[in-house]
Amino acid sequence: MSRRLVNVTLDNVVDLPRRCRHCVFWELDPVSRERAVEAGAPELEKEAWISATLLEWGSCGKIAYVDDIPAGFVLYAPPLYVPRSAAFPTSPVSADAVLLMTAHILPEFTGGGLGRMLVQGVAKDLTRRGVKAIEAFGDLKPEEGGCMVPADYLLSVGFKTIRPHHRYPRLRLDLRSALSWREDVEVALERLLGSMTPEGALRPA
Repeated sequence: MSRRLVNVTLDNVVDLPRRCRHCVFWELDPVSRERAVEAGAPELEKEAWISATLLEWGSCGKIAYVDDIPAGFVLYAPPLYVPRSAAFPTSPVSADAVLLMTAHILPEFTGGGLGRMLVQGVAKDLTRRGVKAIEAFGDLKPEEGGCMVPADYLLSVGFKTIRPHHRYPRLRLDLRSALSWREDVEVALERLLGSMTPEGALRPA
């Protein structure tokens, strides 16, 4: 069984789950998102966002393949490129951090270490680029099918709450910690990614 990790590009964006290709929850502000959905062009907006982010900032996501089958992915970018991040009550994201937008492993591929591979790949990429931390908006009351990452899971894999909120706390993970996670923390991360259903990882909470 061969495994590889590649950067998300316009050439392989078709390998993301279908709903993700049509989802612009993070990529657009709430008003613009509704307009894109009404116009029937969210997939074009997604590709435009990936193109602009790649050109201006660089790698903004990774896809994990198992025997050439897309098995999981993660998307991330500075808050400047994630308009939705400004809509949260615990914003803004710290100036020295990149935002973890969403991540998912297909159910049939969980338990094989892909969660560890994806996040370590992101951590190594961002460390090389001088980024100090990853931040995320957690959800303390996650709903079935939501795209928000449950706050409890983020806490279990080493994130720390830096701005509390009754629903959407903002959490932070120092990248030096991410690169030296213990095995049990990596397993917990695997469970986090695997718990997000293909549909659920793509819909707003």
